[in-house]
This record gives sequence, C-alpha cells and structure tokens, in this order.
Amino acid sequence: MPNVRNWLIYGAVTATVAGLMLDGSLRHQPRDALLPPLSEATAVKSEVSQTADSLQVVVSWDLTLSVPAGRPDSIRVKVASEPPRHQLATTQSANQLADTTYLPAPSPGETAKGISCVAAVHPQQAPAESCTPWQYVRPIRPVAASAPIPNRIDVQPGGLQVDPDVGGRCAVWQRAHPDESVWTAVNRRAVPACTGPNGKPTVAQFCVFAVLPDGRRIRAAGAPTNSYCDELFVEWTRERYS
Repeated sequence: MPNVRNWLIYGAVTATVAGLMLDGSLRHQPRDALLPPLSEATAVKSEVSQTADSLQVVVSWDLTLSVPAGRPDSIRVKVASEPPRHQLATTQSANQLADTTYLPAPSPGETAKGISCVAAVHPQQAPAESCTPWQYVRPIRPVAASAPIPNRIDVQPGGLQVDPDVGGRCAVWQRAHPDESVWTAVNRRAVPACTGPNGKPTVAQFCVFAVLPDGRRIRAAGAPTNSYCDELFVEWTRERYS
C-alpha cells in the first residue's frame, strides 16, 4: 500500500508541474506574433463589359491577414479610364470585397485603357494602393459590300476586355510560335504567356459575319477564316439574333 500511495502522489505532482509549465509557455508566447499589424488590399482584378453606352467595371480584391486590430476602417476604390478621360472614386465598407463602377464606353474602333486601384484605409495612416491595369476594345463594324442580296454585317465579339501585355511576354511567345494561336478557349482563355493580371487574354481578335434577310447567318464575303473564327462562328450561329 505505501508504494501505491507514493506512486499516486508522484503522478499527481508530475501532472501539476507539467500543467504549470504548459500554462507559462502559452502565457509568454505572444499572440499573433507572425501576423502583420495592418491589413492591406491585394489581388485587385477588374471585369469589364459593355452595357449600352457605358462600361461596367466590377473591381474585386482581397485583404491580407493581420492582427484583429489591424482591420481597415473602410476601403477606397478608384477607377480611371481614357479615352475619354474619366475617374470615379468610392468608399466601401471594410467587409466588402467588390465594387461596381460605370464609365463611358469607347467609340467603335477605339480602346479604353484604364486602371483600378484599391486601398485599405486605416486611421492616421497613408493608404497604400494596390492597382491593376485593364483595357477594353471595340471593333469597327465594316460597311456591307454591295451584292444581289444585302447582308447585315456583324462583328463578333461586339467588344472585348483584354489585359495589357506586361513585359511584352505575349509578344515574345508569338514570335517563338508564329503558326500557333494564343487562344485555348475563344474569348475566354489564352496561353499563360498571353494572359494578363486580370486573368484575361492580352490579344483581341474579332471575326466578321453576316445575317441574310431571311435570318440565315453566314461568314461575310472576303472575311479571313481561321480556327478561332470557325469556333466563334459555331457559337454565334447558336445564339438568337436580336
């Protein structure tokens, strides 16, 4: 019995000492030691599309991790484009991770070049902006050539967001692959070297089609043909014409 009692006492003392050591270790370990003091905006992207005579620019972003006290008071979003030169700025709740802005659309045949900037606003701190450029291209609709049956010319797509070719990576890729297309999915995906900061292709390509008076859709006479336009023509013929 004495031996059993001694072992029980020894076990209890050991467990108590181990608990105190663990508690002391946790108390002296600083909380959030690896997190930065302030959260900042990051991963800014823009999704640009045309609505009537306006460009709808949907800006999304993320916030870096920080200690709880480092959450921003608000988010400042700025979107600018030219031509025409235009800039809008809004302030959003710190809980939002997206904002929608409308800018004038470029005229046919022009490219609107813009930039979207997001900043996390902290008291008594100069906000650090995170910016991403974007572009939107509108093609010129060619005049239908005279023919026994007049055609209605349709350029597809009617407008296209493309990313700037940062560092000329796509141009280098094209020179190295002169007989290959940059596109892996029409109007949606391109090879990595030709994909920009918003995840959009850096190359715009348009195809010319025609609608006959009876509603039939054909490739416009004299328009160049390639695998890109062949795939786009199949998609276009499946849509209802309005």
